[in-house]
Amino acid sequence: MKKLSFKLGIIFFITLFCIETFMMLFLHASLTNSRVEEELTSLQARGNSHRTILERNFDKETLAHVVLMESKENTDVVITDKTGKILAASHPHPEIQAYIKNSEDNVPYNGKVLQGNWQEENYISTISPIQKQQTTIGYVFMFQNTDSIHALMERLNRHFLIVGIISGVVTIAVIIVLSRKLAFPLVQMKEATLKMSKGDFTVALSTNGKDELSDLSNAIQLLSDDLHHLREERKEFLSSIAHELRTPLTFIKGYTDILYKRDLTERDRQKYLGIIIEETNRLSRLIKDLFDLAKMDENSFVIDKESLHLDKFLANIETKLSPAFQEKQIHFFVQCEEGLTLMADSARLEQIILNLLNNALTYCSSGDSTSIIVKRHSRFLQISIKDTGKGIPKKDLPYIFERFYRVEKSRTRALGGSGLGLAIVKELVHAHGGEVTVFSEENKGTTFELLFKE
Repeated sequence: MKKLSFKLGIIFFITLFCIETFMMLFLHASLTNSRVEEELTSLQARGNSHRTILERNFDKETLAHVVLMESKENTDVVITDKTGKILAASHPHPEIQAYIKNSEDNVPYNGKVLQGNWQEENYISTISPIQKQQTTIGYVFMFQNTDSIHALMERLNRHFLIVGIISGVVTIAVIIVLSRKLAFPLVQMKEATLKMSKGDFTVALSTNGKDELSDLSNAIQLLSDDLHHLREERKEFLSSIAHELRTPLTFIKGYTDILYKRDLTERDRQKYLGIIIEETNRLSRLIKDLFDLAKMDENSFVIDKESLHLDKFLANIETKLSPAFQEKQIHFFVQCEEGLTLMADSARLEQIILNLLNNALTYCSSGDSTSIIVKRHSRFLQISIKDTGKGIPKKDLPYIFERFYRVEKSRTRALGGSGLGLAIVKELVHAHGGEVTVFSEENKGTTFELLFKE
């Protein structure tokens, strides 16, 4: 009783049964009334035909002729004078006398139905007045036994019963097929969600079709794939955090032990203290980056936008970083038109650009160049940070904005950071309502394009 297919089948069956029953009853009543109406119309027409003959010759010979005509039919005729006295009858029955006595005066010339209740009476009957010079001189009564109508109705009922049984069987078969067809993908989806609730995201649902069930199946499949990807990302994320935290802590612990247990020269002491401070700063930056990403994930990261004059803003950045680029003999320049403004958080925009410039500084060699170029495009403002350094392999480009992803798989400390810089750049750009894209070719350089709405 709890199965969805059974419930769907019951609902479909009750709905279709009600519709079919209503339609069959309506059709049965229409056919019955139509058939009885035809019989009454035919009976009235015969009576009017006899009336026309009798109006021409209302004598015994004509009366006998009319009676003789009806004696061979399944109808009866009774002819009376205007007082109700029977002048001629094809099959006089006592019941017919009762109908004649109950007839009304002032019958219209076209006649009328005297008795049409075929279900309860033995006869249906009509009456037609015989007139001469607009004076009624008699009546023609036509009678038809209702046994023939009952027999016709029994045959009609039998046919309807057969049709009803066949329709019911076909309906049940169709409902079983349809309910199973509808329920089967839902059962698959239920089993898939149960697997997902247990941590098994290796589900495979049929995504063919263009109906709502297919859309739901697609959504569950997409959710499963996303959860699987998130779980893998989480594993990689935790592994990366453990690695990034363990490395500086190992250095700090190791050199602290050396300082504590050994008698060192002042030179060695200062050297080891410098390493400890460097690793402490690295650890502090990593924790700060993780904290920033956590706030971004919780949507608690506040962006305070203000109108920035980009020429002055970028000139300050150029002043800060020029010595570092000069030290590595890398050409660094900024190209920005005067008067360009952007609604942005100055501290966060500076963080975005500094992260990208630090990457350029890391992966460029002596003689390379790095530039910041700002352009206006209709309703958008584009900031491009371009370098001619090592470039990024094509296979790595789709993943460089993921957390802890680094092109250098060896994680060499000489090549820098924790792998969170570009992830933070992406989140900060999106927080400003912008988009970031990257174009790169190995040994030719990399270009990051930031696109902001003005």
